[in-house]
This record gives sequence, structure tokens and C-alpha cells, in this order.
Amino acid sequence: MSIYGNDLLPLNLESVSTYPLSSRPSKVSLNDFARPIEETSSIEDFLASLPNILGVQSLHTVAAQMRRAKQLGKPIIWGLGGHVIKVGLAPVIIDLMRRGFVTAIAANGSVLVHDAEIAMVGSTSEDVDATLGEGAFGAAEETGQLLNSAAREGMRDGVGLGEALGRALIALESRHCNYSLLCAAYKSRIPFTAHITIGGDIAHFHPSADGAALGATSHTDFRLLGELVRRMNGGGVYLNVGSAVVLPELFLKAVTLVRNLGHGLADITTANFDFIQSYRPLTNVVRRPTAGGAGRGYSITGHHELSIPLLAAELICGREQE
Repeated sequence: MSIYGNDLLPLNLESVSTYPLSSRPSKVSLNDFARPIEETSSIEDFLASLPNILGVQSLHTVAAQMRRAKQLGKPIIWGLGGHVIKVGLAPVIIDLMRRGFVTAIAANGSVLVHDAEIAMVGSTSEDVDATLGEGAFGAAEETGQLLNSAAREGMRDGVGLGEALGRALIALESRHCNYSLLCAAYKSRIPFTAHITIGGDIAHFHPSADGAALGATSHTDFRLLGELVRRMNGGGVYLNVGSAVVLPELFLKAVTLVRNLGHGLADITTANFDFIQSYRPLTNVVRRPTAGGAGRGYSITGHHELSIPLLAAELICGREQE
């Protein structure tokens, strides 16, 4: 006998109601399952073979909304962190730019550093652990000189930091310019806005740094981003790729600025691509701007070097989902 006595007995299960399994609606069926691919399968076959579940569904929907935005002539804005450049995705994004699936880029300061170094010398991403101890981290002369002189010239001409840096790289006739997002955007007249945190990038401690110029050109770019976000109304898309703090905060402020000025901002699509889903991207990109029926937000988890080429393949070769 239980130590609890007869006052506490286990529930009797004889009267539990059940139903036939075949009568129950289910979220997953064989129609959703993945299909094996063959040695002769095309990229289109591969994409069609993926399971129509969770992340794949989100990827299909984001791609469909990007196609729709292109058809409607609405902005498709890519918010980028530096990691996207460091894992070698510039050629993929440049190709999507040419195909009309990138109509604007918003970048944090690390993108400027890595993209400029790729354009100038074809390599980037120094070994911080090996150089920090002797105080040499971030001290590459050409990088600091280029970014800071571009900021001064941008302030002089009343243009944003992204445009000024793209112009400076083009003027250098950099050997590897074809691999640079800044160069590609400038040549194509695609807006490239740069959003820095002063003190957060290596160029900011170089002798040539000018805080007023950095602040003025970055603020110009914030206002340009605001105009781009305003144009998203009625079908635009914003992707946050690899920025956990700066760009999610900027996008949220641009959204509230647009609405504060009395402009409509609805029927938008937002998505966060990252290998972990952090608070700010999920809150400030995926959820808050699309709340109350203003749009739809998605989070796609995975390494950028896998997820962004997969998105590109879906945009170029994928079959429209019914």
C-alpha cells in the first residue's frame, strides 16, 4: 500500500476518450517529406527535393516575397554584417544585385573594412589573437587612410559614407574591385548605406580619423535608409544577414521614423538569416515592424555560407510554390 493511503490514488484511465488516427488533422504528411536526389539531378531538382517543412517553407516564402517585390518595383534591402564578406559571399550577392534581387544594401562598419580590403588586396580578416598583444591589430595603413579620407570627402560633398567609399574604391582602380560590394553597388547606382559605431571599427583610431566626418556621412546614410524603408510600403523586403545589434536597431529606428512622419508602412516582409537567432534581430526585424498585420517576418537559422547560396539558388532556379 502507498504511504499516501487511500486519500491519494492514481487517476483511473478507463474512461479516457480516444479517436481514430485517420480522423485527426496533422501538420506533416508524406507529401512534405524530402526526396532522394540522383547523380544527374539539377539544382532545380535538388530544391524541389527538400522537405516542405519549417526552414524550407520559410525560405520558399521569403524567396516568393522577393520575387513579388521585384515585380512590384519595391525595395529589397539587404542589411549586412561583416561576417557575410568574410565567408566569401560577395560574388553571390553581386550576382543577385544584377538580377534585381538586391536593390539596396545597409552595412555596418565591419563590412566597409573587409570589403575595402578585399577590393584593394584580395584578402581580409587578420589574426586578432596574434596581433592584439603588441597593439598591431587594426593598424593597416591603407585601410584606415581609405575609409577616413572617404568620410572627409563625403562630408565635403554632402553624400553618405557608403557612396563616398564606393567612389573612392572605384577611383583607385582596385585590382579586385569585381569582388567588392561597394564597387558593384556604386557602378550600378544601387544605394549602399553605411552605419558605423564610432570607436567600433579599426579605422577610428588611425591618425586620419575625423569624428565629425564619420558622424555626418553615417547620419546622411541613416536618413537615406529611412527613405528606402518608406518605399517598402506595399510589398518591400528587408533581410538582416549577420548583424546582431547595429542593423536591427537601425532598421527599427528607420521604421518608427517613417511612421512618425505619417507614411504608411504595411505589407512588408522581413527576415533574419543567422547561425543563431539573437534577441534584437528577432524582436526588431522579424516581430515588431510586422506586428498588427503590417507584414510577415521569418527567421532562418544556419551558417551564411550555406543559407545565402541556398536562397540565391531558390531565387534563380526554384519552382514557384503552390
